[in-house]
Amino acid sequence: MKHYNPTTASRRHMTSPDFSGLSKVKPLKKKTSTLKSSSGRNNQGRITVRHRGGGNKRSYREIDFRQNLAGVNGRVEALEYDPYRTAFIMRVIYRNGDRRYHLAPHGVKIGDDIASGESAALTPGNRLPLKNIPVGYAVHNVELNPGKGGQVVRSAGSSASVLAHEDGYTHLKMPSGEVRKILWDNLASVGQVSNQDNKLVNLGKAGRVRHMGVRPTVRGTVMNPVDHPYGGGEGRQPRGTRRPKTLWGKVTGGRKTREKRKWSNKLIVSRRPKKKKK
Repeated sequence: MKHYNPTTASRRHMTSPDFSGLSKVKPLKKKTSTLKSSSGRNNQGRITVRHRGGGNKRSYREIDFRQNLAGVNGRVEALEYDPYRTAFIMRVIYRNGDRRYHLAPHGVKIGDDIASGESAALTPGNRLPLKNIPVGYAVHNVELNPGKGGQVVRSAGSSASVLAHEDGYTHLKMPSGEVRKILWDNLASVGQVSNQDNKLVNLGKAGRVRHMGVRPTVRGTVMNPVDHPYGGGEGRQPRGTRRPKTLWGKVTGGRKTREKRKWSNKLIVSRRPKKKKK
């Protein structure tokens, strides 16, 4: 973690990830594009997601989540920062001359070899079918559907643990603590995602949040009754409604939003543990 001198009150506790291990190179032009910012608005121009807008300009890096060049070895050419994700990314050049961006695992270094396929070594960054990864190993960028590419366990510092292989499925313990069955022919990358210190970042000031494209949030209790179920009253007032509600009066706070008859319920071995009340 990088700490700053307390030149101002907001700077005193500000921290950021340490980028000293990243390469000082420009992103690949062929692998970058510009995403149009909608600021939380739909095709009619109405805000459907609040508190979005502004922020620094960013270029999107096209990440290869499939990493399916089986039998073609590659080499890590550079480690880079990605403004659209919490994890770092690595630029890999393959023997056939192709260059691709992949999620960088923790511990990978410039010059390391990267491989995919059933015969790949069990080293961080290599991609194998789940059935070829022994019990106890940490994996990330896991496929849920064959050939679709990694969909889960992609954020900074996250990893899933291989618990068992049984009847065509691999039991994975997800970062949330949930144990889930996934087809053992699906691909997963070995290791833990990079930038483990991301969860320790202290933004320090409101302006840094605005640079990230997040607009201010107003508490419901300080609004008028016409604007929010919590609004109104003289001074600091209690909620005034028995159950917590959203801006539109829908009950929230502990309510389960998962579809009860969802098809993937049969793949969940055990739910994530409940948080203990302090």
